[in-house]
Amino acid sequence: MNSYKSQVAYYTDLVSKRSDWVLVDMYADEAITGTQVTKREEFQRMINDCMDGKIDMVITKSISRFARNTLDTLKYVRMLKEKGVAVFFEDENINTLTMDGELLLVILSSVAQQEVENISANVKKGLKMKMKRGELVGFQSCLGYDYDPSTKKISINQEEAEIVRFIFQRYVDGIGAYVIAKELTKARRKTKNGNIQWQDTSILGIIKNEKYKGDLLQGKTFTVDPISKRRLENYGEEDQFYVKNHHEPIISEEVFEMAQAILHRRGENRRRGMKGKRDKYSRKFAFSSMLECAFCKSNFSRRSWHSETPHEKTVWQCVTSTKKGKKLCPHSKGLNEKMIEDAFVESYKLVCRNHTDIIDELMKRMEAVFSD
Repeated sequence: MNSYKSQVAYYTDLVSKRSDWVLVDMYADEAITGTQVTKREEFQRMINDCMDGKIDMVITKSISRFARNTLDTLKYVRMLKEKGVAVFFEDENINTLTMDGELLLVILSSVAQQEVENISANVKKGLKMKMKRGELVGFQSCLGYDYDPSTKKISINQEEAEIVRFIFQRYVDGIGAYVIAKELTKARRKTKNGNIQWQDTSILGIIKNEKYKGDLLQGKTFTVDPISKRRLENYGEEDQFYVKNHHEPIISEEVFEMAQAILHRRGENRRRGMKGKRDKYSRKFAFSSMLECAFCKSNFSRRSWHSETPHEKTVWQCVTSTKKGKKLCPHSKGLNEKMIEDAFVESYKLVCRNHTDIIDELMKRMEAVFSD
């Protein structure tokens, strides 16, 4: 903050000393990284004012203060240059309207970007050393535990711990995550964020979380690069650190391992698809694991389009296309659930017309399922 105030005073004084300059405004994103301009509201406001003709020159301390990403630097410098707006980089003594070419700007922008990448690498190294020592890194809190930032320790929240124990007990009893989520929603029990609407994905996240048996695994995700800041699941690309008996457990290791065995078994059933017998709890919807993409042979999954709008509709889409990218299955399209239901009913009518043996078999199967 002291640095920010000093810079404001410096540039106000600099502009006032020039009779041919008039200060339009100060544009400063305090304590926001320059690697991604989309998050810098003041930067975007400055660019808009330039495009609206309110500014004909931008003064900035250095290229790294303008943008620490070579592509962004060149993009915005070119955009402003076309509008006749100069950008003056003070430390490098570069005026974008008078310089002969972009080569110097490219080189210096690349240096600024490299600086960000070096800082990121050093920070990563420091975080890994902390993880190795068993210190909590990047942890805020999770259901059942409270985090004290001053001591960097976690302690059990008894009220929330009861919900965690309920979830594990129900899961070990054979109840699926979807049903447990509905039970908690109906009971109006609150999530860590204070919501009363529970999702099955949240339940599965709790079941998988090793913290509930007192252990700590760090490095579950990693940042791909400091420019895009994209985070991915860590499947061995980066080091992970596991500490046993790190803190007080909420559930016993035996219960946790039983839950993992059930989770793994259900996952096996999902991975086997139609070739193996799936347990009934893994079929949430009528067409789950029953629709196959005609182009790539992968399963279809159920999705909502335009949710919470008047145009909301339910569709089924190819998993390869939605999870791995349209380019891997370019011809697949979302199919309206109503259309699939109607097609199934028509097909069923054709198969079952005047075939009492099929009807009898259906009734037997239905009775067997319901009796379970």
